[in-house]
Order: sequence, then C-alpha cells, then structure tokens
Amino acid sequence: MYQRLRMAIINLELKPGQRINDKSLAEQFGVSRTPVREALKRLEDEGLIESSPGAVTKVTLVDEQEAKHAFTVVAALHSLAAKLAISYLENTHANEMEKINREFKHAIEQKDAIKAVDEDTKFHRVLLKAAHNPEIEVALERIMPKIRRLELLKFGSVDGASSVEVHRQIIQVIRQQDKKNLPILIEENWLSLSQLLTNPS
Repeated sequence: MYQRLRMAIINLELKPGQRINDKSLAEQFGVSRTPVREALKRLEDEGLIESSPGAVTKVTLVDEQEAKHAFTVVAALHSLAAKLAISYLENTHANEMEKINREFKHAIEQKDAIKAVDEDTKFHRVLLKAAHNPEIEVALERIMPKIRRLELLKFGSVDGASSVEVHRQIIQVIRQQDKKNLPILIEENWLSLSQLLTNPS
C-alpha cells in the first residue's frame, strides 16, 4: 500500500495539492483503512503529504527551493558513488549504460516523461550498484521524490537531448577509466539539471 501510494504521488497520478481521503483509498484498493492510514503516516513523514487534525489530507505542493537543496545533496551523493565505483567499472557497465541511454533518448523523442525519468534513474543506478555502498542508495531513496516530481512537472521545458549527450560523455570517461573526471562529470550532470529546473530563464 505504501509503495503504491508513494509511486502514485511521485509519478503525479496523485497531483500536488490533491486531497486524499483514507476511506476512498481503502475502497479503491480493496483494503481496510488501517494500512492506508499507516501508509499515509509514512508519506507524511517523508514530506509527500500533509495533514492536520480536523483538516483535509492532501499531497504536498512541489517546492522548487526544497528541490534545489535536494539537488545539491543528490549531486554530492552520486559523485561519491562514482568515486567508489570507478575501480569496479568495466566495459560491461558502459555497454549497459549505452543501452539504457538509447532507451532514454527514445523516451524523450516520444515525449514519454515517466519512461524518460525511469531510464535516467536506471542509468545512474548502474553506478550506484557498482559503488557497493547501500547507505548511499538509502539516502537517495528518501530525497529523490522531491526531484522526480519536479522533473515530471517540467519535463517539456527541459532540453532532453543535452542530457543524452552528457550521458554519452559519462560512458566515455568510464571506458577510459578516468578516475578524476567521472565524479566531476556526474556531479555537474545533476547540478546542471538543478539549474534548468529551479532557475528558469
């Protein structure tokens, strides 16, 4: 229940500001209200919904300033993962990332926002897995919803082709075993996306 509601919020099936009723959700999912309430409590702790005694419960609005702060942390964590992963990375990883990047490019061309963001997540997950540090993934799991909702809301206003090209550069430095530049490129990738999404021109 928790994961289903969480993904519905992240993927904007439940819109920012939308009211949520535990009874209606229980009926919709064919469960009692108890697991729904437990899920809503966890989601409130994560900042994805908000409620107050005697008032309505609703999905939180997307806060660009909050997302900007999140991007700074996410960029640093992904850069750290790249530093830890570099010694483990091989051509098989680069090949996998190339395949994902092709799917990412196709999704952008098809204007499929959720697919594009999913493929971008898969792309960076290759490095996260290679880093062999689950604590980084745990930290990102809590932060990423703030970014993902903003990405989906502003999908049409961002030049996806530039992201595809940055991914190609990342793959190239992996093939070159460039320990110095991979973490830098990864961090710049996230910070440049932050610039596009939180500082519109």
